[in-house]
Amino acid sequence: MRAVKRVGIVGLGPIGRAVAEAIDLGLQGYRLSAVASGHAERAAAYSRTLRRPVPVLDGPDIGAVSDIVVECAPSAIFESLARPTLEQGRDLIVLSSGALLTHWDLVELADLTGGTLRVPTGALLGLDAVQAAAQNGLRSVRMTTRKPLHSLLDAPHLHGRSGLATITEPTLLFTGTAREAAEGFPANLNVAVALSLAGLGPDRTEVEIWADPALQRNTHRIDVDAASATFSMSIENVPSENPKTGRITALSVVALLRKLAAPLQIGT
Repeated sequence: MRAVKRVGIVGLGPIGRAVAEAIDLGLQGYRLSAVASGHAERAAAYSRTLRRPVPVLDGPDIGAVSDIVVECAPSAIFESLARPTLEQGRDLIVLSSGALLTHWDLVELADLTGGTLRVPTGALLGLDAVQAAAQNGLRSVRMTTRKPLHSLLDAPHLHGRSGLATITEPTLLFTGTAREAAEGFPANLNVAVALSLAGLGPDRTEVEIWADPALQRNTHRIDVDAASATFSMSIENVPSENPKTGRITALSVVALLRKLAAPLQIGT
């Protein structure tokens, strides 16, 4: 019999709530231990709707009552909750993977304390194939993202750019590296960072970002050239309540938790 692990969740947007509810409904091998949010009163009201209400704590305090912490918070607070979690040797599931690039010392901290940083596939696909190809002769990785315009307009990369609200056809907004994409679109392009960490790294992974006023779904296409295989993959994500995030992102976290607790594990 495997021990039941305690899971704390930081951030109660669409992703955090979906993960909390999956655990609360009886995700095998886990129990919800605590939640944290920038809106404590709303978080407390939300906790009372669960079958098993849990305490509402500050993000940095959740590691003390959890074996695994799921980070679904704004990237600006990533380091403040990640560091104390890893100092306690906990596992941290990271959704703000773009923030990880600017706090890479946390990987070294996890190595020292026995903690683990886990980046789920999220709204992407095929990271197992990219990781396999990276073992021997990965030559190029390119991701092309197309999103409805309204989900991109507040990105730092677009500040001061006029006329975007009136575009009527697909428009190229960005071309560059995954690191640059994460800096310019921090709420939208964590998937590019996850892809880069699986393969060539953030400075050799190429990214294009398009705004398409005709789209209803967030789409990503990955093109990979390697010594072992050449492959292309695409996904169209149904948006959650937050148009920047697909519904499949929360399901990816739940799938990761199921995999970690399972006696049979599928995929790289």
